Amino acid sequence: MKNYLLSTILCLSCISFWACSSDKETSEEEPDPVVKTLTVDINKVDLDSKAGSADVIVATNTTAWSVSTSDATWIKFTPGTGVAGRTTVTISVLENTSTVTRTADVTISSSDVPTVKITVSQAGKAGLYPSYNTNPIAADATGMSSTAVQLAAKMKLGWNIGNTLEATGSETAWGNPKVTKALIDLVKANGFNAIRIPCSWNQYANGTTAKISDTWLARVKEVVQYCVDNDMYVIVNIHWDGGWLENNCTEDKKEANNAKQKAFWEQIATHLRDFDEHLLFASANEPNVEDATQMAVLASYHQTFVDAVRSTGGKNAYRNLIVQGPSTDIEKTAKLMNTLPTDKIANRMMAEVHFYPFQFTLMTKDEDWGKMFYYWGAGNHSTTDTAHNPTWGEEAFVDEVFLSMKTKFVDKGIPVILGEFGAIRRDLTGDALTLHLKSRAAFLKYVVKQSRANGLVPFYWDAGNLGTNTMSLFDRSNNTVYDSQALTGLQDGLK
Repeated sequence: MKNYLLSTILCLSCISFWACSSDKETSEEEPDPVVKTLTVDINKVDLDSKAGSADVIVATNTTAWSVSTSDATWIKFTPGTGVAGRTTVTISVLENTSTVTRTADVTISSSDVPTVKITVSQAGKAGLYPSYNTNPIAADATGMSSTAVQLAAKMKLGWNIGNTLEATGSETAWGNPKVTKALIDLVKANGFNAIRIPCSWNQYANGTTAKISDTWLARVKEVVQYCVDNDMYVIVNIHWDGGWLENNCTEDKKEANNAKQKAFWEQIATHLRDFDEHLLFASANEPNVEDATQMAVLASYHQTFVDAVRSTGGKNAYRNLIVQGPSTDIEKTAKLMNTLPTDKIANRMMAEVHFYPFQFTLMTKDEDWGKMFYYWGAGNHSTTDTAHNPTWGEEAFVDEVFLSMKTKFVDKGIPVILGEFGAIRRDLTGDALTLHLKSRAAFLKYVVKQSRANGLVPFYWDAGNLGTNTMSLFDRSNNTVYDSQALTGLQDGLK
């Protein structure tokens, strides 16, 4: 019995020993490492255009962390640093004065955990005008198969309905009768297969909402229909229109003008959307631009135009569009217009320039710095009135500037619309008048010929007024040819 009790005591002692030993070994092992974490309660912050803020909770067991953003100076945050625990970071934004949503990342980082990003988006302020893209429709390629190059090849010779639908006051305010189907028939019958319709819109729009009169939209559509019914190609633009755009290619007017450009083109494009590729849209007329800074503003106007037209869908998703060079001056365009707007569809863009070598085509009195040129071209200089012979601007000049457009645009698949050209008929008599008119016909023939040779599509400027210092081809009061010599010169340029 004693032996049995002793054995039991020894066994219990052994168990106690090993248990104690085991507990000691366990207590001396290294503890599991603590996992470092850095989290936020939200990963995206959306704010309206006003100055405002949002709170984000940062939770971490790191010793230190910091907040940063790239170059988004419109975002501030406080605090900018913190330690372990839960910290509320307030992200603040300045007012967004543009109409474009802006986005940036706020980064929270620490040395021993991966960084965490919070995306901050702030809406642009509401536009100056309501959206007029109220019923966009699915893209429709029916009748819209021609690329810009293919369409330009179909347009041979164009004519401007000048001083009419762009006239301040009304269509007839500048002395021309309302455009009729008979006038368009006359133009077609005399060798033109394209019409440019300079248009005013601002005077027919509500000054607060930019809503264009339905009556005016219908009238422009009616004139477009006259042209399309004659199988003619037709360009509708926003012309001088009081100068709201073309006299203000400036930073201080950029936002307001883009808002109006968008509102107008959404309405124009929607109303004329069902015409096939016979109709082209042109962003502006002769936007005044002198340098790269102003060119950048003009580029924004053109981009707004393209985006607004495309957004309406239907055939406008494929329509060929025309953007103007700076002042539509060939030499400025060659120098400053180095990019075209981004477009959703490729190969549907054309550029536009105008051509008026001033001393021969427009100048109406001699100046101290130079005289009017009455005569033009090889074999057409006067031997008796040498003071009014040209010293520049003749065949070699035409060749040079038209080639510059070919090199810059046409050779790259971008046709060029020569949206306006012409030369006034001067107040001369006798042999001087005879030589002048011969020179003028030679100029018109050469411009058309060299336009076609260099991939430019020529559109003659006709303001409708008659007499000296004018360049009209037709008498619109009775729909007859007024200047057959000039007309023949233009027609001869196509031969």
